[in-house]
Amino acid sequence: MVSPTDKKKRVHTSTVTVSCLTEPTEAEVHLDERDLHITACRGSGAGGQHRNTTDSAVQVTYKPTGLQVRVESERSQHQNKAAALALLRLRLLEAEQERVDGDRNGKRKRQVGSGMRGDKVRTVALQRDQVTDHRTGKTMRAKLYLRGFVEELWR
Repeated sequence: MVSPTDKKKRVHTSTVTVSCLTEPTEAEVHLDERDLHITACRGSGAGGQHRNTTDSAVQVTYKPTGLQVRVESERSQHQNKAAALALLRLRLLEAEQERVDGDRNGKRKRQVGSGMRGDKVRTVALQRDQVTDHRTGKTMRAKLYLRGFVEELWR
């Protein structure tokens, strides 16, 4: 693969994509301690004797939604707990944003319609010099319609 930033157009074997996400603060997404179920457990994977005897992984469940996160990337339980809470805040913020976007997109879709033939209000046929309003069933000349005389379609 040739990198688009390489001036000499050399072939590279790998590329990297970096995504920067904002980490929500506790003020943006407040987590009540009563709504959290925090469990310490052993991490999975390689690590030898230390990993097999230390409960450093943390699993946090947010009771109102049932959302769970598990972090075991650090050796310290405290660091894993802080990372798990930050990840939980991020996921809750994303879920709220998706809900808001879904509501807005639903309203927009109801206003716009599906774009199918059954959604249309009027047919303007300039070749036949005819405008038909499908709600009232009335027709008028297109030249009058284009000049702004649309009241005939409503009477």
